[in-house]
Amino acid sequence: QVLLVESGGGLVQPGGSLRLSCAASGSIRSIYTMRWYRQAPGKQRELVAAITNGGNTNYADSVKGRFTISRDITKNTVYLQMNSLKPEDTAVYSCNADVKSGANIRNYWGQGTQVTVSS
Repeated sequence: QVLLVESGGGLVQPGGSLRLSCAASGSIRSIYTMRWYRQAPGKQRELVAAITNGGNTNYADSVKGRFTISRDITKNTVYLQMNSLKPEDTAVYSCNADVKSGANIRNYWGQGTQVTVSS
């Protein structure tokens, strides 16, 4: 069993910054790619950023230059530093990870955390 626990969401003014965290725990052999998704009301879920176990990253075009994904391998934790936030960044942000337990690799989701950008 693997659990992803997110933190750091909240209300922030346009132009402000916020850092999200997602910590994985449980029967973890190794973690491969970790991702942040977001979904705004009435819109489809989209991939915001991803980072591999080797440290390679990719970002949605809408957040390039503003968001940075990183991870702490020793803590099984992924972060999303969000700068220059815009109202259109408002969404539920969800952590996602490919985790190996024993011989199997499974995909897990966190509970989601609300990010609201408003004055």
